[in-house]
Amino acid sequence: MLGCGALARELLALTKAFDHIDVQCLPAILHNHPERITPAVRETVAKSTDYDRIFLAYADCGTGGELAKLASDLNIEMMPGPHCYAFYQGTEDFLSRTSEEFTSFYLTDFLVRQFDAFVWKPLGLDRHPELRNSYFGHYKTLVYQAQIKDPALLEKARDCADRLGLAFEHRVTGYGELASELNRFGHLAD
Repeated sequence: MLGCGALARELLALTKAFDHIDVQCLPAILHNHPERITPAVRETVAKSTDYDRIFLAYADCGTGGELAKLASDLNIEMMPGPHCYAFYQGTEDFLSRTSEEFTSFYLTDFLVRQFDAFVWKPLGLDRHPELRNSYFGHYKTLVYQAQIKDPALLEKARDCADRLGLAFEHRVTGYGELASELNRFGHLAD
């Protein structure tokens, strides 16, 4: 299985029952440059010659369909959906809410843990907090999609919303479709 580094903790938790599945993840920071995801996947798959089957634990993640096209060209199975927020919440439910939630900024457990490294510092908000409204002025709500119940993460997510000047919403999504897709793949790979 080749996955997104932002899903590494979840992928390892969900595949520990399947001793026949190896998990390799690409750096999560690729999300800050989605044009680099597809080439990184292509290169990694090309080096993975010891496997009969590869599952791509990525959604589209801003690649504009390029990642799905690559997966199809390489005949590897891939998670459906526009990004992990959708499959954590359930793709149909997520997509049905997009017209109401287009002013929402989403965080997962990973992004709450890595907020400074993936949002605050790369956007320069640590050095120029006055840019906050330029980046987030059109957002209204920070939606924290929690994979696990953790009071410390919940508090940190609330702090992220406060730092961005956004209202806060907490949704316990669990692993959503990530769990069902990995379970299906694990059984198929037996």
